[in-house]
Amino acid sequence: MPEISNDQDFAHRLQAIIDTAIDGIITINKKGIVESMNPSAASIFEYTPTDVIGNNITMLMPEPYHSEHDGYLNRYEKTRKAHIIGIGREVRGRKKSGEEFPFRLAVSEVILNDRIIYTGIIHDLTEVKNAENHIKHLNKQLEKKVTDRTQDLENAVNKLLETNTSLKKEVKERHAAEEKLQSSENELRIALSKEKELSELKSRFVSMASHEFRTPLTSILSSAALIGRYEKEDQQANREKHIKRIKASVANLTGILNDFLSLSRLEEGRIEVHLSELNLDLLCKEVIEDTKGMLKSDQVIQHVVEGNNPNVIVDERILRNILFNLVSNAIKYSDNDINCKISFEKDYFQFEIQDSGIGIPKEDQKYLFTRFFRAGNVTNIQGTGLGLNIVKQYVDILGGEISFISEHEVGTTFTVKIPNS
Repeated sequence: MPEISNDQDFAHRLQAIIDTAIDGIITINKKGIVESMNPSAASIFEYTPTDVIGNNITMLMPEPYHSEHDGYLNRYEKTRKAHIIGIGREVRGRKKSGEEFPFRLAVSEVILNDRIIYTGIIHDLTEVKNAENHIKHLNKQLEKKVTDRTQDLENAVNKLLETNTSLKKEVKERHAAEEKLQSSENELRIALSKEKELSELKSRFVSMASHEFRTPLTSILSSAALIGRYEKEDQQANREKHIKRIKASVANLTGILNDFLSLSRLEEGRIEVHLSELNLDLLCKEVIEDTKGMLKSDQVIQHVVEGNNPNVIVDERILRNILFNLVSNAIKYSDNDINCKISFEKDYFQFEIQDSGIGIPKEDQKYLFTRFFRAGNVTNIQGTGLGLNIVKQYVDILGGEISFISEHEVGTTFTVKIPNS
């Protein structure tokens, strides 16, 4: 008698657990006839247990599950090859109202008193799917907003470049351009500011763009105003100095815009690879020449070639962008000489860009190729946080690898390996 009492007590407790379970629990026999249904399952399907018990489980299934289920049970009984049993998966159910909904189904086989029953545990995914759809909708909105802002920035910078050209011709036009630039900067700052609430990504984008455009614009405006004051022939050196500042600022703006446009093309998958044979040694020299205007006082780029095969098959435009970005970064973050070494192997070529600058703090290194990320020790150095992310994507497009070694306040070496197609 005590054993029977214990069995009854256990059975009551087990039934209480099943009845109070949050997930739905349904048992069927090997013919697919429902034998039990807990309150949660009844609530999910909007039936009462008596409506379902004794009926085929397919009454809770939409097509194609409705038509396939009995055949599946028969096939499993003959072959013992499971497609659902013992394997959880996402399926769809049909409520009493006819409404279909997604749920997670886990089915287990139980041998009870020499007969087989199947127990299904049902977890309603309706709210999860609604949340996922909502997030997808928000992501689409965010992508559209970012695209719109990128286009706005492109339009604004194009207007600035046109205005800067006209500044060189007439003093009157320079004054008009100053007012226009000031208005454009204010409008851009206000427009970007309104988008900050969309997401953390959007906030970083707005903050970075506003900061990076303000400095060169201010330099352009101040230099343009000062040029008008140097009218005498012996003041040509002063005019040249401010013209150089304007050109440098325009180049800075163009670089920022190129980062934005490169990122946009990469995101849209609009980067096509056009392979051609080129002289890598000559390309490196051209890039070094292009960056000479960025060099600091007494700073020199040392160029070394190892191997006897400077000709490679690669996309010249993409490789030039990779090299230019890494060399200009080395110049920006170092006051000393830069070492650029290229070498050739049988199936690939590689180049190393080494500086002895501020280095990358160890805790920041894992984020280095993340979009908009800037290390904690570059607060006072201009930058968008996009360059290395774009470089990484370009290297991936070429099927290559990029790695780096860096020590804080010692320097950084970037190594890029590209297959020689």
